Amino acid sequence: MSTTTAPALTPSAAAGDVRHIDLPVEGMTCAACVRRIERALLATAGVHEAKVNLVTRSAKVTFAPATAPASALVAAVERAGYSVPRAHVAEDAAPLSPADRSRAAEESLDGERRVLRRDFVLALVLSVPLLVLGMSHGRIPGADGTYGRLVQLALATAVIVGPGRRFFRLASSALRHHAADMNTLVSLGTGAAWVYSAIAVIAPGLFPHAAHGMRPHVYFEAVGAIVSFVLLGKLLETRARKRLTDAVRGLVALQPKTARRLRGEAEEEIPAADLTPGDVVRVLPGERLPSDGEVVSGASAVDESMLTGESLPVDKNAGAQVFGGTLNQSGQLTVRITRTGAGTALARIAAAVEEAQGSKAPIARLADTVSGVFVPVVLGIATLAFAAWLVADPTATGLAAAVERFVAVLVIACPCALGLATPAAVAVGTGRGAELGVLVKGGSALEATSRVDTVIVDKTGTVTAGKPTLSAVKPTAAFEEETFLQLVGSAELGSEHPVAKALVEGARARGLSLTAPTRFHADAGRGAVAQILGREVRIGTARYLAEHGVDSAPLEGAAEALAEKGNTPSFVAVDGALAGLVAVADLPTAEAKDTVAALHRLGVRVVMATGDRAAAARAVAREIGIDEVFAEVRPEDKARIVAEERAKGHVVAMVGDGMNDAPALAGAHVGIAVANGTDVAVAAADIALLRGGIATLPTALGLSRATLGTIRQNLFWAFIYNVVGIPIAAGALYPLTGWLLSPVLASAAMSLSSVSVLLSSLRLRGYGEKA
Repeated sequence: MSTTTAPALTPSAAAGDVRHIDLPVEGMTCAACVRRIERALLATAGVHEAKVNLVTRSAKVTFAPATAPASALVAAVERAGYSVPRAHVAEDAAPLSPADRSRAAEESLDGERRVLRRDFVLALVLSVPLLVLGMSHGRIPGADGTYGRLVQLALATAVIVGPGRRFFRLASSALRHHAADMNTLVSLGTGAAWVYSAIAVIAPGLFPHAAHGMRPHVYFEAVGAIVSFVLLGKLLETRARKRLTDAVRGLVALQPKTARRLRGEAEEEIPAADLTPGDVVRVLPGERLPSDGEVVSGASAVDESMLTGESLPVDKNAGAQVFGGTLNQSGQLTVRITRTGAGTALARIAAAVEEAQGSKAPIARLADTVSGVFVPVVLGIATLAFAAWLVADPTATGLAAAVERFVAVLVIACPCALGLATPAAVAVGTGRGAELGVLVKGGSALEATSRVDTVIVDKTGTVTAGKPTLSAVKPTAAFEEETFLQLVGSAELGSEHPVAKALVEGARARGLSLTAPTRFHADAGRGAVAQILGREVRIGTARYLAEHGVDSAPLEGAAEALAEKGNTPSFVAVDGALAGLVAVADLPTAEAKDTVAALHRLGVRVVMATGDRAAAARAVAREIGIDEVFAEVRPEDKARIVAEERAKGHVVAMVGDGMNDAPALAGAHVGIAVANGTDVAVAAADIALLRGGIATLPTALGLSRATLGTIRQNLFWAFIYNVVGIPIAAGALYPLTGWLLSPVLASAAMSLSSVSVLLSSLRLRGYGEKA
């Protein structure tokens, strides 16, 4: 066992009798590994809690250092058969940031993918000639002769000791911990096939029919095929596990690399990581905020959609709070930094994604679960068959017959069909999903989606267009609607504010020609004034107009009614007199109402969770048929709502498009991202709707249910062959009927079960054609 220095303790936990440690772990491949490491850690005296994260390859341990030093924890992990490769000597070292953990996990995954790719290519190169020779059945001269069989033995041996060695090593580790999984099945099947075939080549005289000049059958091609297919599946799994590192890396990328720090009147550009609380920075239009802080001077509109999901920017003046990674749009800001590093809102979101992803229990593969019972039972039946036949005939001929019965049982119980049952259906189901505009990231996502009974949707950009649109024009009696809107659109030509852009686009959409203002001035957060063909046009809040002697009371009732329906109204004055009001809104998409109705027909409950205002959220929910609404919630609140629904026993799917949705997407049973949203949302999700927006959500749920039904059928037929074939292979029917299942027929039955599984899965290619 290698000697490992104790990893770093988090400084925040160093005080008192209980500490926390973050152990990087290598060698984990499945949920069984997670349970094994947790049991090993919890069995160590002084350990209070152990949480192992398969995705980030780490173990968070709460322990009493007086009883359990860090070295004891490392030793426990290594005794379980895993390693702690990256160690830190200093106990006061800072904990790894989300970016560092993401980078470390990505490096580990990349290394694993390189090894798997190498092993798969090697197994494929060795298996192709094995399949050609083994399936030729004498058509290739010499293939079934002595030299041909020796070539097959050499190739199969190379597969076993080369790319197949990992399965034997992992199965051995599982055995030491009194467990069985797919590695046990793979090693048992390939090992039995190789041993039997090797004896058939080296000592064919041990087999009864050798006396009649017949060569015993060999199963070397099964060895190569099983190892190759399983390695391909493992390689594809590593691609799915990479999504967390993609998500966290996308979050960190929003943090600017540099910042403009002010020292008196001097400005210097420094790395954003060097900022400390109290520093003052300048942020120009179009730049992202380097860290959390408070506006000292300046006024601007800041896009905070990454935090709130709200499409409209937030006006910022002196004293307002701003957040790192948000986008400064229109004006220059001077900001005093209040939080840096792990304390910023952006870093907390990244940590929330990590935590939610890590706490999501992996869906146990049915084949793994069954193998825990199936493998010992099959081995027991094979051993009993061997003993029974040997007792019945203790001669050399009886020994050969007993060996043949033993191998026949193991060969027919080979996990080929069992191993194909899920991935074959998943492969066809996900391929059909891609054709229908639904990108599904693996079988676990399909399985979870098939059981969804509650869908939580974001509002902005998910059920709405994601940008403000002109929704109402209400002039006073003194103005025609076209003339009034023409003045408003012309006045806003001088503004970069998203509301102003919506008014300009709305006017142009009605075919109105606009005139550039000769004078324009914006008062951030309040309103703007412009000179149009000699007329003064003032647009803004009621207070803004009141400060310039305009009474908006005649239209305040209409403005309140619009606000209750989710609109954002603005009052308009022309030449010092009230002229009317205009409103913008983020309107529901055309397909949103039909989608909600389709989900209800599937028996799925639909809930909205949004950072938008309550009035706007309720208005949209009423329009498209959603009954439950959570409004004005932040990213951590969305994740909390998801957790609460899960605690009630619901199977939850979260649908969103923004970075603010990433923690909730990761924390739901199924995260579903609208692909026109941010890359971070798509990376954190299990399913991405590639086209048609939310309209393809019912397709995703329906396809997943059809795929899981196919998986159940596949597993049923895979087990039927075993239930029927194993007793015959063991010779249970021989005393009554004289029937025996030879290893050759056992191999044929095994192949037939695989073919039936593949044909059953291919039926999914027609999903959605009737619709």
